[in-house]
This record gives sequence, structure tokens and C-alpha cells, in this order.
Amino acid sequence: MTETQGIETDAERDRAPGASRAHRIAVLALPGVPPFELGIPSRVFGSALDADGRPLYDVTVCTADGAPVPSDAGFTVHPAEGPEALTRADTVIIPPTHAMPELGRGGPLPPEVTAALAGIRPGTRLVSICTGSYVLAAAGLLDGRPATTHWNLAPQFRRAYPRVKVDEDVLFVDDGDVLTSAGVAAGVDLCLHLIRRDHGAAAANRAARMCVVPPWRDGGQAQFIDRPVPEPTLAGTSATRAWAMEHLGEPLSLAQLAAHARMSLRSFTRRFRDEVGMTPVQWLTAQRLELAKQLLETTDLTIDLVAHRAGFGSANSLRAHMRTAFGTSPAAYRRAFNPRSDRGIGG
Repeated sequence: MTETQGIETDAERDRAPGASRAHRIAVLALPGVPPFELGIPSRVFGSALDADGRPLYDVTVCTADGAPVPSDAGFTVHPAEGPEALTRADTVIIPPTHAMPELGRGGPLPPEVTAALAGIRPGTRLVSICTGSYVLAAAGLLDGRPATTHWNLAPQFRRAYPRVKVDEDVLFVDDGDVLTSAGVAAGVDLCLHLIRRDHGAAAANRAARMCVVPPWRDGGQAQFIDRPVPEPTLAGTSATRAWAMEHLGEPLSLAQLAAHARMSLRSFTRRFRDEVGMTPVQWLTAQRLELAKQLLETTDLTIDLVAHRAGFGSANSLRAHMRTAFGTSPAAYRRAFNPRSDRGIGG
């Protein structure tokens, strides 16, 4: 895979000067669908507008045979369309289902679901929310691919679909044309990630503000797996995290962070992991990468200045971190997400 594959293709297609229609999303409602997860794509993508207020996405809810399906909340979902919506979609999203226990044992999909999925055009982007990953896996669409699902079901998922590379410690997995997310709120994170991937940070941030949710949680962030709750009598690290966010461009050592929190290095590191799900160094690197991406998307600063303001010190350091985290370089990322910048400075 080249350093820009999976980034430039989506961005260039959806931001092409001659683009005349919104990106079409079909949400496949299956029996036993939870209403909250079913509504996530319509709510998040429906809040994504361009600078002139035009919708960037056209979201349609459909079923495998066009018939209504029962939700898991005691009411019936009446779809706008049937499987024909899947044949026209640019992106297909599959929310979870609580009415197909056979999938948890690696069983087959119902015939109407198999037929509906077979109508999806090659190259269509496939997305699952929570246990919607079971549907993709049962169809063989996750074989050999990295994927995630709800952490509590990961052992079962791994037994049922041993060909899938399951990672239950992340919020979502972006494998280019196939993306999977963990439970509930991680579906929101994945939808915002797709808006950002398609149209940049400004569009994703506007959609997040409309939905009143955080604009960004990296897919590699740990799921909130059940673990002992930290003692409430201990000081937290939130104030230190807020302070660090205001000083990302400065050298920040673990000792400085612990001193700000008035803890020993050992206590600070343990407390930080309990609260955030990653080490202080991992978290700090993730925040600096996020700042670097925002600067690359929204400014024409040189790569050296972006690296300096984001706290990486040098362009070489920023390049190394971005290649490790995203498989791309700062210059390639800028070309994909900041088409107004044509200087090609650095790389």
C-alpha cells in the first residue's frame, strides 16, 4: 500500500470540483436493531454540511427485503427503502442486531441478508457499528482483516470467526474500504472519523458541535473496558491533561507532568492509565499528532513549523510519528486534506 492510499482516494473523490451530489449512505436495519445505534449515522452524517450549508451526505435506512423489522426496544422500524438502496450506496453501514444469535456461533446469515449484501457494488465502503461486525464477518468480508467489536464479545467473536484479526482494545479500526467500531459511542467516533477523512477537520468539527459530542477520539484509544475504579480520594490527572494541552509545543517530560499533578512518577502513571486507558507518553503523542493534523489541514505553515508548534521538535520527528501512526507523511496528508495548499513544502 502506498503512503496515500485510502486517504487521497476518498478525499479527492468527495471534494472533486465537479462533484454534483452528496455521498450516498445506506444503513441496513436488521431484526433486533437497537434504535440508538440505528440512528447514529443519520444524526451524525446528517449534521455534516459544506461551507454553504449544503448536505455532504444522503443517508437512507433500508432493510434486506424492504419489509419492516422489529427493533430491540419494542417498536417496529419501517424502512425508507429495500435492498436496492445498497446497490446505489457509496457507503453501507451495518448497525448491530440482537436477533441473530447464530452469528455468535459462526452460523450463516439469513438468505435475504446474503442476497442483499451480494448486491453491493465492488469498491463500496463498508462500515459496522458494534456487533454489526458479526454480519460482515459472517459474509466473509473481514477475513484476513483487522477489525474490532464490543470488548465484552471479543472472545466469542474470535472463536466464531478465527480468520478475523480482532483487536478489542480500540474504539474503531479503519482498514481503508472496511471500517469497524466498538459499542455505542464508538459508532459516533467512527462516523466523525469518516467525515474528517472525507472532508477534513472543519466539517467534522461542525458536525460534532451540532451533535454536542467531542469532535475527536482517536481510533487507537482504548475502549472503556471494565476495570477497577480508581480510589476517589486520590487526585486525578484531568487538570494536568488540560495543562499539557495548552503546552503541547513545549518539551514535556513525564517528570514534569507528574510534578504538575503533585504525584510520584509511579502513582501518576498508574492513575493516568486508569483514567485514560493509555500511558501519559502515548496520550501526549496522540494529542500532538492531532494538533499537527489540524495545522496541516487548516494552515500553510511549513512542515518544520508544524512540527515545532505540535511539540515534535523537527520535521523528521513528525514524519516518523505520522508514518508510524497513519502510514503517511505530513506532505501527503496535507495534499489529501488541505487542497488549498499547493506549496508542497517539506514532506
